[in-house]
Amino acid sequence: MAQRKPPATTFGTATGAAVDTLLAPVDAELARRYPGDPGTRQPVHTVYVSARDLTTDTLRTWSGAALGVLAEHAPDAASFGAVIGLPGARAEAVYDRVRTKLAREPVEDLRIDFEDGYDGRTDAEEDGHAARAARLVAEAYRRGDAAPYTGIRMKSLEAAVRNRGIRTLDVFLTGLVEHGGLPGGLVLTLPKVSRAEQVIAMAGLLTAFERAHGIADGRIGFEVQIETSQAVLAADGTATVARLIDAAGGRLTGLHYGTYDYSAGLGIAAGHQASDHPAADHAKAVMQVAAAGTGVRVSDGSTNVLPVGPAEHVHEAWRLHYGLVRRALARGYYQGWDLHPGQLPTRYAAVFAFYREGLDRAAARLASYAARNTGDVLDEPATARALAGFLLRGLDCGALDPPEVTGRTGLTRAGLEAYAPARSTGPASRPGAEPG
Repeated sequence: MAQRKPPATTFGTATGAAVDTLLAPVDAELARRYPGDPGTRQPVHTVYVSARDLTTDTLRTWSGAALGVLAEHAPDAASFGAVIGLPGARAEAVYDRVRTKLAREPVEDLRIDFEDGYDGRTDAEEDGHAARAARLVAEAYRRGDAAPYTGIRMKSLEAAVRNRGIRTLDVFLTGLVEHGGLPGGLVLTLPKVSRAEQVIAMAGLLTAFERAHGIADGRIGFEVQIETSQAVLAADGTATVARLIDAAGGRLTGLHYGTYDYSAGLGIAAGHQASDHPAADHAKAVMQVAAAGTGVRVSDGSTNVLPVGPAEHVHEAWRLHYGLVRRALARGYYQGWDLHPGQLPTRYAAVFAFYREGLDRAAARLASYAARNTGDVLDEPATARALAGFLLRGLDCGALDPPEVTGRTGLTRAGLEAYAPARSTGPASRPGAEPG
């Protein structure tokens, strides 16, 4: 058989080398700014508890209260399914998983609040609560019954409360070090950010703390709450939130939407302040685009319509909450805030139903992609990563079981992670990291 001649070309090897040289700084900048998802578990919610109310029994109290509301107002799968609109067989599977979750791991992410939900009256009192929070968190991690992710929401770095916020942060972190070190699930929340300089200041505080205690540089990350219009759109018309991510120097772990502060700041009437308002959708869309590829995760906000009182109101609040969570999940916001134990049943019901309803289709598409088969959808590598990520999120929260995922895809967890590779850099304090 005749030897084929190589195709004719115009560019020589020097051309490719010149392009490499030209784009090397761009490659480095893209790698720095967009390292990808950290590959760790993201909690489905954040629960805020006033530092004044924190006890060793807080998680057990929330568990008991959530199970109690469920038993009183939806004692079986059929009644619960009727409230939130889940059909029989699906309601059975979800209801059982919700009850198990509430008993075993009622809260995935606990934030001890020293800001809007806190009413400490004196500096001495807040000092005491911050020191106690550090002790209780350290004890919970030693016992093995802490929420997977735990930390504080400090006061903001606005002038009026700046020094108090810094002191509370200092007392809490120093207390953790004194009680054995920083837990792997440590998360810190900086609220009411409006300028990149506030994020730079927060990063500087954490750098100073790490150096003072011989902790690895970048070990401590933090999340930012988007509660002001200035955090979304700067005076020059640019997206402030993108600047916030860059200003953190790799320490930023999350952007959390603050439903009510943000809405009030825009002048939206109290009766229309909600996480599905068009203004909320705009803010979260900007957050989502700015955070894409950076490893910073986006969280939805909360609803203040609580499932308390007579059954009619509880059911109405449940329907609202369930619908808002499902809406957020469909838009790619995999985390939100819960303000009351009664919201936990519908948080987990919405999350579990979302993943269970998508299991068969996602598993079949990923299995076809892995086998290089073609079906009715032609998926690309980016879609395979999304499919694997979907299944991994479902496994992490308890919506899905490993055997049913492996049985449908032929892939173990390691196989799924190969399609959604973990990032190898970034703050060690991102959720799921090892204790320091």
